[in-house]
Amino acid sequence: MNLTLRPYKPSDATVITSWLKNEYLMRQWCADRYDYYPITPEAMNAYHEKFIDRDKSCALTMCDGDEILGYITLRTPADDHAEQRLGFVIVDDSKRGQGLGKSLVSLAVDYALRELGAAKVSLGVFENNSYAIHCYEAAGFHRISRHDIESYQCMGETWNCIEMILLKDKMIYDT
Repeated sequence: MNLTLRPYKPSDATVITSWLKNEYLMRQWCADRYDYYPITPEAMNAYHEKFIDRDKSCALTMCDGDEILGYITLRTPADDHAEQRLGFVIVDDSKRGQGLGKSLVSLAVDYALRELGAAKVSLGVFENNSYAIHCYEAAGFHRISRHDIESYQCMGETWNCIEMILLKDKMIYDT
């Protein structure tokens, strides 16, 4: 495979939204960012128009040639670009177990550090998403404690987030 990241295109939404097979998985992916399930390609593109500004946030699609295999966003959580935050991480559900999640996260981290000048990459993941937690740990992220636990009401339950970070000065680059 020759995996690359490129900017998200509106035509990608049809493929990406098809990976969200049920509302539970969708909520693990986006929490309360969309009001209803299923998410349509039009709704995904409307979200992008409203929230992805290409200055403090960007959306990236992972491809192998022309095949779309993953999607991820990066955003600056403060006015300082030293931190970039990953979000909306998803890979083709028919290809799970092939290391694509780790590849997607690693490519996005590399992009954040090298292209955006970040010194730290952070993310929040629901504690009920063990596959994602394992993926992030495999990509080098570490859990950190927070005094204020971020929680969301999803599907009649309270879902708590685990905060994870990766620091540039703690990384070993393959050159």
